[in-house]
Amino acid sequence: MSETRPWSAIDALAEAYLDQSVALSPLLATEIGSTVGTDRLDDFSPAGLAAKAELAQATLLRLDRLTEAGVEDPVDQVTVWALRDRLGANLELDRAGEPYRELNVLSSPQHQIEEVFALMPQDSLDDWQVIADRLGQVPTALAGHVETLRLGAGRGLTPARHQVELAARDARRQSQTGSVFAQLVDQAAQAPWATSPAGGQLLGGLRSAAGTAEQAYADLAEFLERELIGPAVDQDGVGAERYALWSRYFLGATVDLRETYAWGLEELDRIVREQADLVGQLYGPGVSLEEAIDRLDGDPKWRVEGVEALREWLQSTADQAVAALDGVHFDIPEPARRLEGRISPTHSGGIYYTGPSDDFSRPGRMWWSVPEGVDSFTTWRERTTVYHEGVPGHHLQIAQAVFLRHQLNRWRRFSGSSGHAEGWALYAERFMDEQGFLPHPADRLGMLDGQRLRAARVVLDIGVHLGLPFPDGSGVSWDRHNAWAFLRANSNMGQPSLRFELNRYLGWPGQAPSYKIGQRLWQSLRDTALASGSPLRQFHRDALDLGGLGLDVLARALGRPARPADLGQAD
Repeated sequence: MSETRPWSAIDALAEAYLDQSVALSPLLATEIGSTVGTDRLDDFSPAGLAAKAELAQATLLRLDRLTEAGVEDPVDQVTVWALRDRLGANLELDRAGEPYRELNVLSSPQHQIEEVFALMPQDSLDDWQVIADRLGQVPTALAGHVETLRLGAGRGLTPARHQVELAARDARRQSQTGSVFAQLVDQAAQAPWATSPAGGQLLGGLRSAAGTAEQAYADLAEFLERELIGPAVDQDGVGAERYALWSRYFLGATVDLRETYAWGLEELDRIVREQADLVGQLYGPGVSLEEAIDRLDGDPKWRVEGVEALREWLQSTADQAVAALDGVHFDIPEPARRLEGRISPTHSGGIYYTGPSDDFSRPGRMWWSVPEGVDSFTTWRERTTVYHEGVPGHHLQIAQAVFLRHQLNRWRRFSGSSGHAEGWALYAERFMDEQGFLPHPADRLGMLDGQRLRAARVVLDIGVHLGLPFPDGSGVSWDRHNAWAFLRANSNMGQPSLRFELNRYLGWPGQAPSYKIGQRLWQSLRDTALASGSPLRQFHRDALDLGGLGLDVLARALGRPARPADLGQAD
């Protein structure tokens, strides 16, 4: 896509929806690099939720009127499919009351608020004034969240008790010494302007606002511990009906969950065998996977010491990938060649990517959240993750969509689904292995370590939430306890990080399997394109130029509707 296409009424509708969404969600505005409402936070109250649902419904009604006579432009046609898919999935969740019990360890409003400050500019006195103003809005935003949870509980829409306990623990952490808000004040105190009279006044305002934010988190913890814990449900699994809604939302596709569960078990078994072959290559016969990992972890060749050394290694690895792939297997736009490796201000142990702003003034960034006290890292595990988060993974996919302003409206450039984005990132890991970027068996073992976890959580996530029999022949059902044993048997991640992973799956149904299911479709689409004679570089360009989509829309837009074998769909 190189020529500018004429803008249409459908483009205008999609952009209007994005503009109105940004107005309703200042957090979304910051995420996409907009300056709208950067001193405010979202309205997480029932009124705020209703406004977002009303906007989605009104947009779909206008879309129906616009398309009554048909759609001729192929880009418009994909936009129509994508709007109906994404907005429809949001409305399904809203009608089911899911936002009224939104509470987990990663994506709840309390976590969205914590993380947004890391995305805000911090270069000038004016930037920090905006941060101080937004900090002052934390009590109102969390009060709205409490109002929604209280209303949900009154309607019998409650989260699992375990998630309430975890959310309360997290809220307590942000109300105490060392909170992300206190860290912001510490960062501001090191700025050049901090010693000026105006700077001193602003620092005082920041400290006051940080204190009110910490108190708001203490109040949230109090509500969770004293009020919501009572009506919360004991069962971790959400059941087949709720799970199907979340699965469709994260995938942009409706899959046969039991077939997908069986496929996950087969994929897990295949990866285990592949790992055993690599261990044999590394250390010969008779060495177990656990022994091989211990040897690799103890080998100085595969270690970097210190958080800053980790950041430098991440950056150099990412830069090398960009240089090697551009013009060979991918066409990387010039602004997208800039990618930053960052250490997150949080300490959850998670790894994530944030996309560039619309004008690329803020580059795409890979974030490593390092648990407190950890200062030694193994590169044999991390190389494949750089490819997952950077190039050719999330950064290439998302930054390329942002770049295509001459072809895609702004909503298309910032929309998408977890199955599309995370499936591509797993596809990127395997692709880099296929192309020789994991030349040492240790690096390949690191890639398989991550792929094994992704396959295991397809099985675990569906098994727990649907209450399926645990796959040991005992006849007992999946629960949190045997899920922990299963997870430990299929991952070599440290226990704190692994515990966080399990809690994430229990509280965010359907999200974790979207990675592996998405990879399944991406690889199928690639194989079909190559079999038809399409060059690999052309397939990548065609697919990525579509922007983020649901998986069904992706397959449809590439001219290949998804088959049951691709997504586990029932005929």
